[in-house]
Amino acid sequence: MKEQNFKTHARYVPGFHFITLSIIVASLIIAIILMASEGFNLSTVFTLLVALALGLLFFYVRQFATKNQDRIIRSEEDFRSYRLTGKVIDERLTRAQVIALRFADDEEYSSLTEKAIKENLSSAEIKKAIQQWRADHHRV
Repeated sequence: MKEQNFKTHARYVPGFHFITLSIIVASLIIAIILMASEGFNLSTVFTLLVALALGLLFFYVRQFATKNQDRIIRSEEDFRSYRLTGKVIDERLTRAQVIALRFADDEEYSSLTEKAIKENLSSAEIKKAIQQWRADHHRV
């Protein structure tokens, strides 16, 4: 698999993130134009409602998948922390910090965790501080 690091770890699925979103935005714009030109009638209101529903569906499908992924990452990192340190993950870490720490190699995990807590590092700062990147090719 392709090497992963701070600059290359973001994952986009073109068919979902670009094409589908563009179609939904275009349908919303067309629905608004139709409503402006033809007025309020059953067809234009229905078209607008469908476009809005597609937009909400696009947003919530991604939100639900991300929230589920976050819960799985928290569980995995809790186990990893226990395996490496004999303790569950520190409750002072935020969700974003835990998610960023998953990219840290086992060798630097403990020290980076302490640094993240002590200095209240953001997820971007944690990722930039990682020396040995631990790739995650299985995320959604």
